[in-house]
Amino acid sequence: MQDIPAITRRHLLAAAACGAAGLGRAAERPPLTVAAFPLVDVIVKDVLKGWSQSHPEVDAEVISRQYDDHHTAMTTALSTSGHLPDVIALEASYLGRFSLGAGLEDLSAPAFGAERFRERFVPFAFETARNREGHVVAMPTDIGPGSLFYRVDLLARAGLKEEDLTRSWEAYVEAGTELRARTGAYLIGDVRLLKDIVVRAGTPPGEGQFFDAQGRAQITSPRFVRAFELARKVRLQGLDARVEVWFNDWAEMLKRGRLATEISGAWMAGQMANWVAPGTAGKWRVAQLPEGAYCSYGGTYYAIPRRSAPERKQLAWQLIQELTLDRQHQLDAFKSQDAFPALLAAQQGPFFDQPLPFLGGQKARQLWREAAQRIPVVRMHRQHKFADEVVNAELDNVLEYGKPIAQALEDAQALLVHRANR
Repeated sequence: MQDIPAITRRHLLAAAACGAAGLGRAAERPPLTVAAFPLVDVIVKDVLKGWSQSHPEVDAEVISRQYDDHHTAMTTALSTSGHLPDVIALEASYLGRFSLGAGLEDLSAPAFGAERFRERFVPFAFETARNREGHVVAMPTDIGPGSLFYRVDLLARAGLKEEDLTRSWEAYVEAGTELRARTGAYLIGDVRLLKDIVVRAGTPPGEGQFFDAQGRAQITSPRFVRAFELARKVRLQGLDARVEVWFNDWAEMLKRGRLATEISGAWMAGQMANWVAPGTAGKWRVAQLPEGAYCSYGGTYYAIPRRSAPERKQLAWQLIQELTLDRQHQLDAFKSQDAFPALLAAQQGPFFDQPLPFLGGQKARQLWREAAQRIPVVRMHRQHKFADEVVNAELDNVLEYGKPIAQALEDAQALLVHRANR
């Protein structure tokens, strides 16, 4: 792999034996640890197989926890400086919470020099990893270019075409009315998916989904009003099945053709093809999101805790570069775990030109590659997760109890302002 500063074997052995410990004590040195969550842990372990062969003097291990448990444990570890791993895997939605504190190493610093790799990544993925001071605190490895999955057979039965879904979000909802009337299928699993993408698609460049560039809550802005109004319309017309993604009833509806569309990241194609609804192969297609919207659904970053063991930081940085800058590793992760690469070099080649049987032979990877280039930077605020919970709670109040939209958004805004001023 090119452009990765080499740490010589002599330097590694010298570091391991530092303090005149001798061979016996060197054998007891702590391993290089990587904290990760499911699927990412598999990718790291696969890379470590080859990496360990080229670094036989270094022991490395992966500490894996379930998704929420992992991020909770990392929050605790960074705040207490206890049981810190050498490398942390972070999901994109948690990046704001971690980057705005002082817990992560500045990878822009001369000791690491992450800035020199900026042009090698999809722009939004790299820029999302900057904190308020403009420092890069994590390296991107995979992204989830958003797209609209739709059942081409159901559209045909309803007399609709792809453009009837994608012309605008209002047109998408109107098409859902036709689909429900003529096929009995629901437009979408849950209106939250629609609310989320309409809010995200309307986010001004350089701002966050819930907060502007100055950290001020934006919940009463027009994009939230529009998102809530569309969600209410879908619910009132009975166009959403009221099932949540990854639950059994959601999977059953996908298998039985009861859901006509799914709004998700590129990785959803592999999930549906391999275990959610393999029997529906050939009936699905993908399109860019309605109204020219572009966004990413998830993504993974690697970071180094600021207070982790100093003697292992350069090793940790070298491993991160191996995980994020090696084209073959990125392609292998895409092929095995549907982890769409953030590395531009890994988005080239014949693999991206191959038709996808599950999508009726569509060359969907090309569509996702185009979307990845056009996704804008959305800043992640440290209160992002909390804001998402607050807004969802108010949407429930609107849908379930008839609360006026204006009042619901004002109440959400007030709560976020109160939280920010605590």
